[in-house]
Amino acid sequence: MTQQFRPAWVEIDLDAVRRNIRAIGDVVAPAEVMAVVKADAYGHGAVEVARAALDAGARSLGVALVEEGVALRAHGIDAPVLVLAEPPAEAATTVVEADLTPIVYTHAGIAHLAQAVTTVGRTEPLAVHLKVDTGMHRVGCAPDDAPGLVDEIAGHSELVLAGVCTHLAVADEPDNPYTDDQLDRFDALLRALAASGRDLGLRHAANSAGALAFERARYDLVRAGIAMYGIAPSAALAGHATLQPAMALKARVTLVKTLPAGARLSYGLRHTLTETAHVATVPLGYADGVPRNLGHVGGEVLVGGRRAPIAGTVTMDQLMVDVGDASVAVGDEVVLIGSQGDETVTAVEWARRLDTVPYEIVSNIGPRVPRRYS
Repeated sequence: MTQQFRPAWVEIDLDAVRRNIRAIGDVVAPAEVMAVVKADAYGHGAVEVARAALDAGARSLGVALVEEGVALRAHGIDAPVLVLAEPPAEAATTVVEADLTPIVYTHAGIAHLAQAVTTVGRTEPLAVHLKVDTGMHRVGCAPDDAPGLVDEIAGHSELVLAGVCTHLAVADEPDNPYTDDQLDRFDALLRALAASGRDLGLRHAANSAGALAFERARYDLVRAGIAMYGIAPSAALAGHATLQPAMALKARVTLVKTLPAGARLSYGLRHTLTETAHVATVPLGYADGVPRNLGHVGGEVLVGGRRAPIAGTVTMDQLMVDVGDASVAVGDEVVLIGSQGDETVTAVEWARRLDTVPYEIVSNIGPRVPRRYS
């Protein structure tokens, strides 16, 4: 492992992940919990988080890419892994070799996977889940096409239907009637498919928001993403389960300058000191996932247990903090996300200031920042 010299790091509390999985499980029981660890577990570290989630009772894992599933297998993780979008044709053989469970929704996708089972020489059928588009319109088959696809899967001895699923577009808005409309369409389809005598396997629709807000969306399994990392899917859903953020982003001051009133800081000179102040340089920047304009929208960090504003434009590798007349020294800890003393800065706060979602904040904390697990 390459030695790390830059004094910046991410702390991941795996016990928080475990507690969050258990809390979600308590809410959604008897439905199973799938831990979604795509995008390197939303920036938290896929392998470590997957192990913690499984240890806490998650029954399976969800990834976006075949490559992500293969990486889990390479680290000895043998739990069921659902690939949440139909894999490209060229990935079909790898899916079979790695014993991943792909989602399907096209005739071509089904045919490629069936052929791959034969090519690899697998003796057991490959489990697949059929995804139906009930109104998000991203991926999935039309409801009217689902019966034919179910029949096609059944016609391939190389495959077995292990689940039918959909995805909710606005479950983070619990008062929006569109979620019930989607679930009504999904329920109608499930009834029609069941009437044909087919075994549908696991039925699932709920992401974190759906799992927390809509009891009827829980079915047999819920796909826990952002909630597993201790972040409510939206402000409206805060408090639906007891969640603890698992990520903290920290660094140490690398330089302190005392600058006069009127000094202008960073690219664009957009932060002007109104009085003489101490300015601390912190070795994190937008290449690490700290948004370039975070200081311009009121972003703050914690130093010495107090809030201090980010001073001007965040640069690629560093940012500056206006600590005013507070005492600060090289080596002092700076908390960008997390707690220090009685103060806390959260990914939710960043997202609110930047008019985005906390999913984007934590997922963007880049690999240049080493993870420390506890």
